[in-house]
Amino acid sequence: MKLNKLLTKKGIFFLLIFSILVFVGERINLPKLVWPLLTYLGIENFPLFRLVGAENQFFTLFQFFGPIAGFFLGPVVGVLSVLIAEIAGKIYVHTTFDLVTVLRLAPMLFAAWYFGTKKDKLSFLIPIAAIILFVAHPIGRQVWYFSLFWTIPIIVKLLPKKYGERAFLKGLGATFTAHAVGGAMWNYLPSVSMTPALWNNLIPMVIAERILFAAGIAGSFILFNTLLDKADSKTKSEYLSIDKRYVLFKNTA
Repeated sequence: MKLNKLLTKKGIFFLLIFSILVFVGERINLPKLVWPLLTYLGIENFPLFRLVGAENQFFTLFQFFGPIAGFFLGPVVGVLSVLIAEIAGKIYVHTTFDLVTVLRLAPMLFAAWYFGTKKDKLSFLIPIAAIILFVAHPIGRQVWYFSLFWTIPIIVKLLPKKYGERAFLKGLGATFTAHAVGGAMWNYLPSVSMTPALWNNLIPMVIAERILFAAGIAGSFILFNTLLDKADSKTKSEYLSIDKRYVLFKNTA
């Protein structure tokens, strides 16, 4: 994909809005956001959206929309826009770029690539490599079945187009791609202490979190499709993809 996608009016508009959302989204820890709901349900001790094995590390609202840049700008430029937005946001708030912080940039980059492509080799190789790395580790080998989650991105890509291209399933494949990249490296980080018991305890949380992330990605995808389609009449561009199937309030006149 050509970098001049970012130099069109609509490309710059998308990157600007996307960067603002990344900045805001990275400041909102999901445990705090859902705390009232968990309290109401009586499960406030359920460690949802926390990175187990790392102190004071949480998933943020960014998880709900990060991958969609891969579709609107294409996989290459989409990944670049995610990286620019992530780094700019962290520099602005003077984040210390330690090993965990740098490595946490990677999952969303691969998720954006996955969401922006169809049946490319990387979409298959990344989860396969993650499974191999996970099982190769002494801890991961004891809970090898945990890595079966990472077959989901492969399965979604292998589905017939009318199913695999649906927003929720694409979002599910993208969020599990991010999970595969993060999960594969988690055992190998010296600052993270994982055990087979911790991985087992994560299974119900992974199911709940990733379904919510997939729903959030699909919702964000529909919202951006609608906003960009409405702006299309004023910012004509052949360099930004829009999926007309996911445009709300279509003009039928």
